[in-house]
Amino acid sequence: MAMITTFSFPTKIIFGPGALDHLSAAVHEIGGKRPLLVTDKGVIASGIVEQIQTKLKQANLNSAIFDEVASNPVEANVAAGVACYKDATCDCLIAVGGGSPLDMGKAIALMSTHAWPMEQYDDKIDGWQRITSNVPRVITIPTTAGTGSEVGRSAVITLKSTQRKTVIFSPNLMPRVALCDPMLTLKLPPKLTAATGMDALTHCLEAYVSKGYHPMCDGIALQGLKLIARSLVRAVEHGEDLEARSDMMMAASMGAVAFQKGLGVCHSLAHPLSTIAGLHHGLANAIMLPYVLAFNQSAVAERLADVAAALTGDRTRNAADIISEMNKRIGIPARLSEVGVRREQIPALTEQAFEDACHLLNPRPVAKEDLRALYEAAM
Repeated sequence: MAMITTFSFPTKIIFGPGALDHLSAAVHEIGGKRPLLVTDKGVIASGIVEQIQTKLKQANLNSAIFDEVASNPVEANVAAGVACYKDATCDCLIAVGGGSPLDMGKAIALMSTHAWPMEQYDDKIDGWQRITSNVPRVITIPTTAGTGSEVGRSAVITLKSTQRKTVIFSPNLMPRVALCDPMLTLKLPPKLTAATGMDALTHCLEAYVSKGYHPMCDGIALQGLKLIARSLVRAVEHGEDLEARSDMMMAASMGAVAFQKGLGVCHSLAHPLSTIAGLHHGLANAIMLPYVLAFNQSAVAERLADVAAALTGDRTRNAADIISEMNKRIGIPARLSEVGVRREQIPALTEQAFEDACHLLNPRPVAKEDLRALYEAAM
């Protein structure tokens, strides 16, 4: 249980309780002398950043801190981070926190060497082709088990010009080293454990049923679902359970590896719920997922049977019902109206969801009217 395992897929991952002790060696390994720590106020308050700075000082490494990261990061945060990176003459980045700081670390790295505007790197217009390899090196330290951004090759940022969550993607944005230490998640509150855990589940599930071809990712997605089925409820109900926390941290990384294959309509619906209604991304995914599975059932019945088997051992069960039951068990509301989403927001949500590229790989083709109907069903 306490063993450190190192493997690559293709980010180097140092995984296990105490992985954080390998930080200074990781900074030296990537040739860093002065890292910028990218984080948010919540992670600062938890004391984790102070812990990290102490480890860096012990290795004679000076660092600067940038903590102006919104819970749903916006382009202005990136600009401020780039200015901080340059003013402090940093040469690499250490992104610490949940998905927002991890994405922000990658975005700051990108824009410190690439010309604005940011929308030219939008994955929807194949912006990855404009991203060159001269991006500063990034180390990631996740403090939640959800997005898997620690091993991902994309950052999701709300752009000023469109006010839409936009995926910026490139293999050149991949972190060089991910330090995945489940001990950093032991004090995560139950609500956040539930929402981030359902984000990891949605990544694994949507990747598995998406239209892309990637059997390696399919295998990883199914194994991620098994880990989540075994440990999410335990992690929510018994936060100090290190084995459950380890399973969830691994499943989060596996979800992000798997969604190289693509995602689906649940993510297209969830992204506007963050930008327009201010919902946590994992919570938005969790609420929408049962409705999306019911919508997709006819198109991927066989694959959803595989999902049911991974989650419960029973192929004959309905995947949407399984997710609804899991949501209820971990305290996730069944409806958008319960978390403050208003019916009059549906037209704007629908427009943004249709603009979002994730639904393009959904197993069942999606029209704008389908998106509106899914929001209506979830109200």
